[in-house]
Amino acid sequence: MINTPKIKVGIVAVSRDCFPESLSVTRRENLVKAYTSKYNPEEIYECPICIVESEIHMMQALEDIKKAGCNALCVYLGNFGPEIAETMLAKYFDGPKMFMAAAEETSADGGLVGGRGDAFCGMLNASYNLKLRNVKAYIPEYPVGTAEECADMLHEFVPIAKALYAISNLKIISFGPRPTNFLACNAPIKPLYNLGVEIEENSELDLFESFNKHAGDSRIPETVKSMEEELGAGNKKPEILSKLAQYELTLLDWVEAHRGSRQFVAIAGKCWPAFQTQFGFVPCYVNSRLTSMGIPVSCEVDIYGALSEFIGTVVSDDIVTLLDINNTVPSDIYNADIKDKFPYTPKDVFMGFHCGNTSSKKLSCPTMCNQMIMARSLPEEVTNGTLEGDIVPGNITFFRLQSSADCKLTAYIAHGEVLPVATRSFGSIGIFAVPQMGRFYRHYLIENNFPHHGAVAFGHFGKALFEVFKYLGVEEVGYNHPENVLYRTENPFK
Repeated sequence: MINTPKIKVGIVAVSRDCFPESLSVTRRENLVKAYTSKYNPEEIYECPICIVESEIHMMQALEDIKKAGCNALCVYLGNFGPEIAETMLAKYFDGPKMFMAAAEETSADGGLVGGRGDAFCGMLNASYNLKLRNVKAYIPEYPVGTAEECADMLHEFVPIAKALYAISNLKIISFGPRPTNFLACNAPIKPLYNLGVEIEENSELDLFESFNKHAGDSRIPETVKSMEEELGAGNKKPEILSKLAQYELTLLDWVEAHRGSRQFVAIAGKCWPAFQTQFGFVPCYVNSRLTSMGIPVSCEVDIYGALSEFIGTVVSDDIVTLLDINNTVPSDIYNADIKDKFPYTPKDVFMGFHCGNTSSKKLSCPTMCNQMIMARSLPEEVTNGTLEGDIVPGNITFFRLQSSADCKLTAYIAHGEVLPVATRSFGSIGIFAVPQMGRFYRHYLIENNFPHHGAVAFGHFGKALFEVFKYLGVEEVGYNHPENVLYRTENPFK
């Protein structure tokens, strides 16, 4: 199934009627030419109907980009621009929007006399009018540029627009309340509705009933074969695969039957304490497989974890995972394998871990195992179904979008890497390095009451994620401050 959107950005050029309309026409054409020569032309649509100078033009352009199937909007100021009509266009367009403007060119007809557009000035009025109308729009860091520079800005908007559009068309399906003695991931759902996310909360009994109805499903052998091919030599628990296949089909069928009006789905699943004894396995491997399909599944009914994973999936266009910010790296491992080999102190490194929910594509030598922590208090045979292995080394982004107890959205983003260092441990696990992690951990994560779960995208995507969170209304997006930038609660006299 397709669980992330394709974006088509409608480019609408605008012009103030006392400026040459030809400036906006030429500059729009140059922007489109620059974009299509460098990036995927299917990502954009050039609105040819008119240059927007008035409300009438605005309605014509709005109708045109709707007919063209555009689900994102770029308002391009070829000159000063009509602040009323251009911001009305943004207000009436149902989808993510951005504003940017054309830099001056002495090569234009008339040079800086007859061909000066003053779009640098017009962007100020556009931003003011957007605020008057309570319209959110993405404005790049430096929103005025040449055709080539604006093409790059527009390309940077595409993953941001994808995430925003996807969130507004998302349903999160959860099963069961948070496990007892596990308040960490319990957060109000009201902010989800504020974001446009739909939430469907179900009982574990509903899921168990559906699972039992899938017993003997004719598709189970084919799914088992797929699992066997994926696991290869790591298939250490072949006796559990038919049950895991039955569970996977249960979840996939549930998604199709319950997506309702929504295009995209994420799942917040239950995995303990009664799951193992009733289902007879742990769901970690199945969760990893769905996440590989683009349907993120969070552990322990972590609803905001599922939302964070989904955002990461869309922005990175890749598989993500959800991990605990779990444990310190022992000094002997640090001294043997990290010190003097990587530019990190002991406080910069930690182990990110979860029982076995990470995709096999992101693990070194993935192996089907039993869940060791649960097996300490339960029969081993009901704890089979987890996927273990060290996480592949490389760049990562650790991040989370969360609601506070008083329904305010909070978030953090940190760039780092997974080190090519053996963990000597169990589960889906890796040794993570984030510059200044110790300070970030104490003065942002602890100080702002974030739970231990964090989403992990495989690559550096902080720039796009920051803009997504800002657009969604997050007032403060935390990040790992460099050494010379103090946190609000950090003691300056230390």
